[in-house]
Amino acid sequence: MSKPESRTVPALLEEMARRRGDAPFLVDGTRRWSYAQFRDAVDGFAAGLHRLGVEAGDKVAILMGNRAEWLIADFAILKLGAVMVSINTWATRRELAYQLRHSDTSVLITQAAFLGHDYARMVRDIRAAGEALPALAHVVVLDGEAGDLTWEAVANGDAEPPVEAAIRPNDVAYILYTSGSTSTPKGVQLVHEKLIDNMWDIGERMHIRADDRLWLAVSLYWGLGCENALFAVMTHGAAIVLQESFEPGAALALIEAERCTLLYATPNMVRALLDDPDFATRDISSLRAGGTIGTGEQIALVTRDLGAGEVSNIYGLTESYGNAAVSDAHDPLEVRMASVGRPLPGFDLRIVDPETGEERPAGAIGEIRLKGNVTPGYYKDHDKNADAFDAAGYFKTGDLGLLDDDGRLYFRGRIKEMIKTGGINVAPIEVEEVLAEHPGVEQAFVVGVPDPVREELVAAVVVGDADEGELRARAREALAAYKRPRAYRFIPADALPLTSTGKVQKAALPALFTGEADGDD
Repeated sequence: MSKPESRTVPALLEEMARRRGDAPFLVDGTRRWSYAQFRDAVDGFAAGLHRLGVEAGDKVAILMGNRAEWLIADFAILKLGAVMVSINTWATRRELAYQLRHSDTSVLITQAAFLGHDYARMVRDIRAAGEALPALAHVVVLDGEAGDLTWEAVANGDAEPPVEAAIRPNDVAYILYTSGSTSTPKGVQLVHEKLIDNMWDIGERMHIRADDRLWLAVSLYWGLGCENALFAVMTHGAAIVLQESFEPGAALALIEAERCTLLYATPNMVRALLDDPDFATRDISSLRAGGTIGTGEQIALVTRDLGAGEVSNIYGLTESYGNAAVSDAHDPLEVRMASVGRPLPGFDLRIVDPETGEERPAGAIGEIRLKGNVTPGYYKDHDKNADAFDAAGYFKTGDLGLLDDDGRLYFRGRIKEMIKTGGINVAPIEVEEVLAEHPGVEQAFVVGVPDPVREELVAAVVVGDADEGELRARAREALAAYKRPRAYRFIPADALPLTSTGKVQKAALPALFTGEADGDD
């Protein structure tokens, strides 16, 4: 399939409805939409939002699980030239109030409750407490009557769809809030044309075909869902099969029933699928490709045990439109296990000394910095914008990596995760890769534990049935003395602390240790 000509998201939907009209686009349980049917549903909801007064530049937030209505609302918002604000489904009342207020949201589209979170009550409590939400005029609730309006009241009006707004390719389409572990969350702005261009290039690296079907349980509110997976699939005319929330047994049944060929999955999701009692009885042989992250062994699990033999190893951030580097699905497995591939078109990627900004040579580890397909900046946050870009205009990712002589990128962890022991820096991922080579290790996470003498000790959290003595022997053989874990903790996978997007919360792992060294020199 040739690259779409469209430069805005509404134009992309119209183009795909023309080119792929009767082809399947979206599956949500028993409900199905072709590209043309989805376009019509978007037009109807856009007309309803227009009746509410939504205009170009307005901010409209979505808070719900992976439902078809999420996507219908998303495209309807963009059709009006408004900006879609994505709210984390795990948001607390405080976080919800902050994001609605900071984003200047005028309409919130939500469901009454999801996974034990009562969103309708949260909004009522925010309003009852007198917390200022000066821009919020309407709350549209998908199921129930706890808001100002129901979904049906907005979607089923008689008004004609409004004329498409005069949207420019570099207009902001999305505001996605990133995790605020040390401060308030940042509102990442993303523009129309780069959602198309970068996702087309991602799909090309993954060799997505028009007859592919993506199993999507990754949360739509997350950049991996609503920017990366959504537009990589759509620009290639393929279909999306939604799972409202991830549950491994249901996921296996869905992949089998819908003959899904693509996946986007984090390592913990892959492990949950493989460990599910139904795994051996489900036929998921249709899986072929997609995107994932993790160590070499975790990439091998997806290809070897899950059967997605052409899966790509990916690297990126919300700020880089999902991915900045993607390994080619047809690269040899050993290449995909080690590297996240070459930078995508549209990126100027540099490896620099994080202190001086001096560019590092091939093979040397430094901070990954990006220019090109990156966010134009954080919404209403001058100070964070000033800190996010260097003097040459490169975005400072805070990630460590190296480029080899062939231009392939190797991810080496986060700068803030770097361990300093006895004055020497240790990259946790190097130690994790050594431990993961042991057949009894399912997952390994290496962290620094405070120590009064060495500043930090290297410690390892291991999921699996590996023998500690064997791991120590492996570390002695493969790692310099200062890199070897001095303490080990073995825990089940379900005891790992996870973020709302399913990533392991490494900052919480040092609490598993009391700080004592085991003296393995």
